[in-house]
Amino acid sequence: MEPGSPDGMTGKARPGTVSAGRPRRNIERGGPEKGETMTVIVGLVHKGRVHLGGDSAGVCGLRITVRRDPKIFRNGPYAMGFTTSFRMGQLLHHAFKAPRPKGNMDAFMTTVFVDKLRTCLKNGGWARKDSEQEQAGTFLVGIHGRLFVIHDDYQVAEPADGYAAVGCGNEFALGALHATAELDLKPRRRLALALTAAEYHSAGVSAPFSYVTAAKAPADADGPHGRPLTAADIPPARRGR
Repeated sequence: MEPGSPDGMTGKARPGTVSAGRPRRNIERGGPEKGETMTVIVGLVHKGRVHLGGDSAGVCGLRITVRRDPKIFRNGPYAMGFTTSFRMGQLLHHAFKAPRPKGNMDAFMTTVFVDKLRTCLKNGGWARKDSEQEQAGTFLVGIHGRLFVIHDDYQVAEPADGYAAVGCGNEFALGALHATAELDLKPRRRLALALTAAEYHSAGVSAPFSYVTAAKAPADADGPHGRPLTAADIPPARRGR
């Protein structure tokens, strides 16, 4: 990967953030990454399915490339959308043999899924260690009607509101998703409004936008806390009308 290449990074490639061909990791442990200078990936849950949307920007400093290769895609029953690195995203898309979900989804995602992910990223030359702690990147995962955020320390987060956004435009997108939560809009329209808001207010986000939907949750899909998902688990903003 060439230092400062707009085609190598989706996360942190502003001047002063590249050293020895790699982005400087500037994050808050246990939370979203700081210093993101590119990308917006948005996701929401609607009537038992996860819908994702993403932009096409590749940014380095004041340079921008509109990428043809997507930041969101299907991998088996999963829908995925990444920030941080195009290389990581390519591994997720083409090399990651995503395991079929089974049993308690919380336990599955934090153990089986993450272990397979770690192996894939290490074999692909992307994962690395800092003070003996493995680091990767940030992306959204939709599966069986549940939306997860995988952070670069491999923690698995599930927003209670049923929507999420990552990348430099995430705050603008989250505001739009919150503002439309009680409106009678189709999921694609809500995603489009969030992406458009992020593009309007963030220099690191660019159309065209793309969309993908995860496979529909089976009737016996596991809900939070290892039991079947019920209406009581779903805040009003998540419930399809």
